[in-house]
Amino acid sequence: MVDLQQETTDVLRRLIRFDTVNPPGNERPAQEYLAALLSDAGFEIELLGRTEERPNLVARLRGAGDGPTLCLLSHVDTVLAHAGEWRHGPWSGDVADGFLWGRGALDMKSQTAAEVAAAVSLARAGWRPAGGDLLVVVVVDEENGGGEGAIWLTETHPDKVRCDELLNEGAGAVIPYDGGRVYGVCIAEKGVFRFTLTTDGVAGHASMPRIGDNALLKLAPLLEAMRDRQPGFDVTEAPRLLLAGLGIEADGDAEGALETLRAADERLAAMVEPMLGVTLAPTRAFASEKINVIPSHAQIKVDCRTPPGMEEAQALARIREVLGDDGYRLEFDEQVVGNASPAASPLMDAIERWVRTADPEARVVPYMIPAFTDSRTFRAAFPDCVAYGFFPHRHMTIHDTWPLVHSKDERIDVRDLGFAAGFYRDIVRERLG
Repeated sequence: MVDLQQETTDVLRRLIRFDTVNPPGNERPAQEYLAALLSDAGFEIELLGRTEERPNLVARLRGAGDGPTLCLLSHVDTVLAHAGEWRHGPWSGDVADGFLWGRGALDMKSQTAAEVAAAVSLARAGWRPAGGDLLVVVVVDEENGGGEGAIWLTETHPDKVRCDELLNEGAGAVIPYDGGRVYGVCIAEKGVFRFTLTTDGVAGHASMPRIGDNALLKLAPLLEAMRDRQPGFDVTEAPRLLLAGLGIEADGDAEGALETLRAADERLAAMVEPMLGVTLAPTRAFASEKINVIPSHAQIKVDCRTPPGMEEAQALARIREVLGDDGYRLEFDEQVVGNASPAASPLMDAIERWVRTADPEARVVPYMIPAFTDSRTFRAAFPDCVAYGFFPHRHMTIHDTWPLVHSKDERIDVRDLGFAAGFYRDIVRERLG
């Protein structure tokens, strides 16, 4: 019998040793390694990319008859890492103290390894879908927005990756709450409405500060407003259902619900608050190009995230609640409307059944991440696709995992690798027969 935990661990160690920091990505060696594993197990393989160096992997296991297509989606590119800050090298794949260390151990080569190991173990044992197809899709470039990966793939080769159900990253680490255990299933992701604020003044010599009109100083009230004020909440389905699952009523009084959650678990409340509405995070500032010149123009770049379904006019109204209407110019630099999948579905039912078996004292709640994943691209390309983020961790909680994502000493409990791989194996068999 295959030791699924050990096999997943071995695959992840190999994956971490491929340096796929994006940019530049250079994902081809990792993709060829995965393609060989899946091909040897009986999958049909295609490597499709805009460039030779950055192919996306599409692996298909065909069923005996008609039926739904289930896609296991992941990405193999990672963010950067500074080796000198780590206890174990970011590309070492070391196993120490019960953890596997390296960049991508949580985001998200671990899920790639678990999905591939589960799929390979099924195919090697002779399993085939009774109806429908199993897709294993490993993309590039997620950390830079997906232009070379999910976006290019769904626009250029939609029939290669069209699917009815999809499992991706976004949630799954157990949430300890009120003496119990909760698993979040990510059904929704926020939109991105990044913008630039510009203030205007009059240039002058910096040796005489009052001779000009310093545009940089006019940014100060805007920065203070974003620090001190919060736009009104717009509670959508996912956070409402999450709060309800925690026993907190959110209808009509989001602030009161948040205060109730803060009293029970301040760390969890800090994670839930961004789900409830528009967030504004100023991240970059620009003014004079010379230190001795009073700037006539100054700018702030603001990372604005919006609830699913919110369009430009609604987002602008929430921004102006904080900044007012005067004293600046605003230009949107990027606009992506957030999206969601239904919380109720046969796939959700199957996840709930699996959790009841694997961790009988735990329960499942819908979840929304305040960031985004490639799920948004697949939902937009295939509107009928039910796309969820679920990578279950039983031994590391959400409070253990979130601080390590994109950080130094990223690592995963090796027991959770086996736990997650077991989920993908079981869910594939249940959904495809």
